[in-house]
Amino acid sequence: MTPQAPGAPLVLALPKGRLLGDSLALCAAAGFDFGGEREAARRLRLTARGGGAQALLVKPPDVLTYVEHGIADLGIVGKDVLLETPGDVDEPLDLGFGACRLVVAGPAGATARDLDAHSDVRVATKYPETTRRYFAARGRLVEVIELAGSVELGPITGLSEWIVDLVESGETLRQNGLVVVEEVARCSARLIVNRASRKTKFETVDALVRVFRKEAKARAASR
Repeated sequence: MTPQAPGAPLVLALPKGRLLGDSLALCAAAGFDFGGEREAARRLRLTARGGGAQALLVKPPDVLTYVEHGIADLGIVGKDVLLETPGDVDEPLDLGFGACRLVVAGPAGATARDLDAHSDVRVATKYPETTRRYFAARGRLVEVIELAGSVELGPITGLSEWIVDLVESGETLRQNGLVVVEEVARCSARLIVNRASRKTKFETVDALVRVFRKEAKARAASR
């Protein structure tokens, strides 16, 4: 049964990029058909066929912002985003897709033991806060260099000794002469919910969470 929102439609914040296709497919399976990834590519807002929900297509870090501020009732976002910027939202469900690892990587031949071999260490990353927490937990203070682009260039150019980045197959690391030396966290797509929406739209939101949970289990069983 498709959850139906009384009054104002539900608003979902969906991430542009690698998680969008699976996010749209999951919404369609739950009864909210926003169309395909190609159709959504240049749009910022979509309305589900038949109504009942709208989707905002935003950059992954902005999903949390829209949900936390109540512009969106629910959102789908990678766990890496939530680790980097914890927000005041509920996180009821691991959706299972978009699985990857957040890792420390360095030059070929490096091992985890090498992380503690030198006192002056520079780490290039798109995840500065997560990186600081990780090394602080190891008892290390490091210089974190924040990059927006390809962090693999850090060790190659001498900008940094290490990187902290997401990997799926690890092929990009191998092609650039880098290896994984330590896993920071396992990440996948998560469903997040605005705390106020979970109270004011409890029946609708709870029904959608249950449908998403069922679909996530079915997808996991079919892998």
